[in-house]
Amino acid sequence: MPVLRLLICLLCLALPAVAQEATPDRSATGGATTLEDILARQRGEVVDDAYRSTNTGSQTAPLEAQLGVRGGASDSEIYRALRYGAADVTVSARGPAADVIIQDDGMWWLTLREGALRDYGTYALGGMIVVLALFYLLRGRIRIDGAKTGRSVTRFAAFERFGHWLFAGSFLVLAASGLITLYGRDVLIPLLGKEAFASLALACKWVHNNIAWAFMLGLAIVTVNWIAHNIPNRHDLKWLAVGGGLFSKGMHPPAKKFNAGQKIIFWLCILLGLSISLSGLSLLFPFEMPMFAKTFALANATGLPQAMGLALPEVMTPHQEMQYAQLWHLIVAFAFITIIIAHIYLGSLGMEGAFDAMGSGEVEEQWAREHHSLWLDEVKSAEASKARPSPAE
Repeated sequence: MPVLRLLICLLCLALPAVAQEATPDRSATGGATTLEDILARQRGEVVDDAYRSTNTGSQTAPLEAQLGVRGGASDSEIYRALRYGAADVTVSARGPAADVIIQDDGMWWLTLREGALRDYGTYALGGMIVVLALFYLLRGRIRIDGAKTGRSVTRFAAFERFGHWLFAGSFLVLAASGLITLYGRDVLIPLLGKEAFASLALACKWVHNNIAWAFMLGLAIVTVNWIAHNIPNRHDLKWLAVGGGLFSKGMHPPAKKFNAGQKIIFWLCILLGLSISLSGLSLLFPFEMPMFAKTFALANATGLPQAMGLALPEVMTPHQEMQYAQLWHLIVAFAFITIIIAHIYLGSLGMEGAFDAMGSGEVEEQWAREHHSLWLDEVKSAEASKARPSPAE
């Protein structure tokens, strides 16, 4: 788990957790908020607001003043006390964030979510589609080179296919509902109208929250089924050295049940799937599963953030934890979808015979010989051992 946290943290370094502090001259305003303060906050920058956070006034007043309209404290003092957590707040609800009445540390989160993250995520998805389109135009479909034998080999058993499709199917639903939620305001409201989109967004929220459990179950099944087959070996180096033969016709490097490319996809799916599940659970149970303060503390202990000029916060409010969880969920989702687009292409249009492996579970023997020759030899050897008559007693 510490290794996973460190991985999460290193990837989180792209988040603008702490921006340059702005200390404008407030002499012209008598110490009040300046336009520069407001604009800096809107840009997500950290502003030195000690002149306000330390000036919350006294929330107690003489007895004769407590009968006044404001109970002896001005509106500004009450607002600042609520904003900076200095007010004596009593609430009937119970929870880590129940007594937080005002939380204004979200502008950087909103700006990043609707700005850079969404823009770069769009570039990643669009870029992968363009790359695959060019690959198809230049390379064409990867077809079976040798003569087909007419014999089939069982590639994946029924339970293996069940785990794959549960994992893959739930992921596609989660990806679609998540993208609708992210892009819906800008793309779908002009097409559907606000009322129709509101109903669609509510349905997507319900689906996203509940299909998540199927995704996590599928992740567990896939991990158990295939982790032993995805341990790297020396044959993977040969496969990688020639690009798996994807760029050259007639080249088929040896591979076992999974080749090096499939192993890379497998481990990315496991790591990204686990990471997105943890952040998803944090969002499903708000304020109950804080992750990032501890993760950032581990990262700061390595000295890497400091070497990059960052100071990751180790103390966070419950709301800040949720903001980081939501951003991380989005970052991993974009990376995951980008990878799966390539996987879907190679498993369907990009390679002849590949879909059969997960469709019927049976593949053409020649396909198996070209793409997984070492695995086919193992299957043939096992079949021969079963067919060999046992010695008479």
